[in-house]
Amino acid sequence: MQFHHYGYVSTDPRVQPAAGVGLDRPEELPAEIDVLIVGSGPAGIVAAAQLAQFPNVVTRVVERRDGRLVLGQADGIQARSVETFQAFGFARSIIDEAYQITETSFWSPDPANPKNIVRSGVTPDDPQGISEFPHLIVNQARVIDYFAEYARRAPARGNIDYGYEFVDLAVGEGEYPVAVTLRKVTGQTGAGLNAATAADAISGDTVVVHAKYVIGADGASSRVRRSIGGSLSGSTSMHAWGVMDVLSVTDFPDIRKKCIIHSEAGSILHIPREGNHLARIYVDLGETDEHDRGKVRNTPLEDVIAQANAIMHPYTLDVRNVAWHSVYEVAHRLTDRFDDAETSPDGKSRVFLMGDACHTHSAKAGQGMNVSMQDGWNLGWKLGYVLEGRSPESLLQTYSDERRVTAKNLIDFDREWSTLMAKKPEEFDSPGELADFYVRTAEFPAGFMTEYTESMLTGNAAHQELATGFPLGKRFKSVETTRVADAVDVHLGHHHRADGRFRIYAFADAAGTQLAEWAEWLLANTESPLQRFTPLGGDLDSIFDVKAVFQQEHHAVDIMDVSKLFLPLTGPFQLVDYEKIYAAKPETDIFEERGISRDGAVVVVRPDHYVAAVLPLSDPAALASFFEPIFLAR
Repeated sequence: MQFHHYGYVSTDPRVQPAAGVGLDRPEELPAEIDVLIVGSGPAGIVAAAQLAQFPNVVTRVVERRDGRLVLGQADGIQARSVETFQAFGFARSIIDEAYQITETSFWSPDPANPKNIVRSGVTPDDPQGISEFPHLIVNQARVIDYFAEYARRAPARGNIDYGYEFVDLAVGEGEYPVAVTLRKVTGQTGAGLNAATAADAISGDTVVVHAKYVIGADGASSRVRRSIGGSLSGSTSMHAWGVMDVLSVTDFPDIRKKCIIHSEAGSILHIPREGNHLARIYVDLGETDEHDRGKVRNTPLEDVIAQANAIMHPYTLDVRNVAWHSVYEVAHRLTDRFDDAETSPDGKSRVFLMGDACHTHSAKAGQGMNVSMQDGWNLGWKLGYVLEGRSPESLLQTYSDERRVTAKNLIDFDREWSTLMAKKPEEFDSPGELADFYVRTAEFPAGFMTEYTESMLTGNAAHQELATGFPLGKRFKSVETTRVADAVDVHLGHHHRADGRFRIYAFADAAGTQLAEWAEWLLANTESPLQRFTPLGGDLDSIFDVKAVFQQEHHAVDIMDVSKLFLPLTGPFQLVDYEKIYAAKPETDIFEERGISRDGAVVVVRPDHYVAAVLPLSDPAALASFFEPIFLAR
């Protein structure tokens, strides 16, 4: 954490100095808004948190509830999401309060007495060491709290405007072409399946605001989606599940482990929750009749509990309290559009959809909240770039192109996973089929299979061999290094903050001479991205965070011999930033771990953690060529 560069700080250093719109943020909704976000769920709040780092962008989030979410359905947090929390500065805090999944127990019918279940296998949660971060369980409401707090502490001082319900929108012309009609409401609580309207709820006056861009993050029944002519299409499995968050007393030995249970009576996915006592239990209620008009959704809670006990036999579950429960049928649906390019007057995207407004699926793979958060981060920084004049509007097209593929892959995976969960024990090819699938596909549910293809943001693979462990289009997988200035061991990727900057990692050649020449070119050449795209009067690293990583261990690196590119001056006092120079650790050599050429390499990473380019250190002009379509000259 860096602070004091604006002067001495004795208060919470996570509160950044207010700037731009954050200096005098009005309480009431402005008549004109740069980005209006409808919905404060995981997708919307992440977009808002990222945009709060762009102090000259007016961003507002409207939410129909009266206040913060109290009880959210989602609770599974992938390791990829924890990497995201690290970028937003609260990974350690949320890990402390969350439940950590370290292994999964599989239970099946006892061959000697099939009416009983026995433990048939145990698998580690991350057998391949995909991430240094854990798989967590924590309430969606707390995740939203953390992002909302981040937005309030950011320069633009973002916040949520409660009590506004989206009515409709129309896209016209002008600087603020999207006219959005909102209605003031009270008495709205919950979200999604928890939504409720109080008996004394009031629907008040409507208000019209004008926006440059609108984000629809308003759930599966999205009104924003309908307003641009979009729809969800797909299929329902005709298989019902009851889900409940319970406090219970039981003789089941794995009550505090994630469990997948198959018995003659049905299936259970058991997820321990944060706080030690709470657990979420998904209970198989069997096939449904497609003509019963959703009658199964009225299944009494007592029947769900009884079915759970039947499945867990000979063990018993004495439920003492139920915090939340629901009954649902698995549906897999995907939107036909992620933006309004097809219907807008000029063919440009002004309205974007994300989260459940785009994709719905089962909850059992723990994907929904995680993918939604990546939707929000993907679009958030891109809108910031366009609205601050850093990038052309064409950058926004990459949101739909990238996230549509991710959503389709999610639905395909979840369809396979939920089908396996619904199988009867005798339908499996082998007793270990489900466990084998779980281990074999671990990278996908952990959030690491996203791989963006070549575009204006993702370079071609001509130089991939220079850093084979940083695949283009995939997230930057961190390795522990040593920061030279203070000899502190840190994961290189953990200093990638959600501040909207591109990261450029320059991995040095053995002698360091090529690195020095590359750095000099970036500092002095008129074609350098730093020269062309850094705002006049801005700090050297205000747009690009450039770091050097040496092959030698840290004692062999003299920072006084390193280019000033890696010792930039920052803040009003122009203080030296000493956190740009790193060295490989002999025991976890990043060059070996990630297949980096000993001749050096340059790895470019987007603001949302994805590898954008791998380039030769010997050709600095290649870096300029890569950034040419992304940035507008200052």
